[in-house]
Amino acid sequence: MIYVFKLAPMITIENKILKTVINPKGAEISSLFHKQLELEYMWNGDPAFWGKHSPVLFPIVGALKNNTYFYNGKSFSLSRHGFARDKQFAVEDQTPDVITFILHDSEETLQQFPFPFALRMRYSLFENALAVLYEVTNTGESDMYFSLGAHPAFAMPLVPGTNYNEYQLKFDKIESAPRWPISKDGLIETEPAPLMKNSDQLPLSKDLFSKDALVFKGLSSTLVSIRSDKTPHGLEMDFAGFPYLGIWAAKGADFVCIEPWCGIADSVTTSQKIEEKEGINKLKKGEVFSRTWSLKLF
Repeated sequence: MIYVFKLAPMITIENKILKTVINPKGAEISSLFHKQLELEYMWNGDPAFWGKHSPVLFPIVGALKNNTYFYNGKSFSLSRHGFARDKQFAVEDQTPDVITFILHDSEETLQQFPFPFALRMRYSLFENALAVLYEVTNTGESDMYFSLGAHPAFAMPLVPGTNYNEYQLKFDKIESAPRWPISKDGLIETEPAPLMKNSDQLPLSKDLFSKDALVFKGLSSTLVSIRSDKTPHGLEMDFAGFPYLGIWAAKGADFVCIEPWCGIADSVTTSQKIEEKEGINKLKKGEVFSRTWSLKLF
């Protein structure tokens, strides 16, 4: 099959309600604007705090121990969250309200990740909702091991005249969920720490992230929303199919990231063998892995 690709510096899709601007570098959302409410939902990417908006995490999520993993007796090096967020994606298909990007392996990626692949990202607008599809295809001859995740950063406070600590995360089920602490090297500790107890709400504050991200495993919920008693406006994320969830903000920054993951950083006790990595996904030759997360903006 032959693909014809188009490249552009920044690409916009929109419908009557939403307008989304996407950078082909990393296939990364840089703006998600509700035209009727005149509200921007994405973080502005101020590099003084964190110069990203919504990077894709592939082929790993989080950090590896010593930035290294082993496969077939060889060592490979990957930096935190992998390389896809820094690669130029091609546009495979586009309509006014849907766009599909694609990234293939290259000589450079095969030095870090010895698996041929195709990674597609499809952004689709439906009224006041955005759906983000990830599709990974194993185009090689052997089994492929990978992780995949999202990292969208939402502007906080969302509405002018409100404050960061007037918002909360609201889950669709009552949770008694601990957080999994992160070591100084970015690895997951062996024992969880108490956090939520018989509650469906987590109040937001900038102090909440003083010890790095909140990492959750196996939540009962599949929906989480950002809400405030001070405004009717917010958002709801559907992360069904993602077994891990991260919540994070850079120190002092006016955003919060809600991060659905199919994968997780290495444990402090990791063997560093990619086949044994917690949360790793395995694809046989020709198989396809897909997951979708979505947002409703109100």
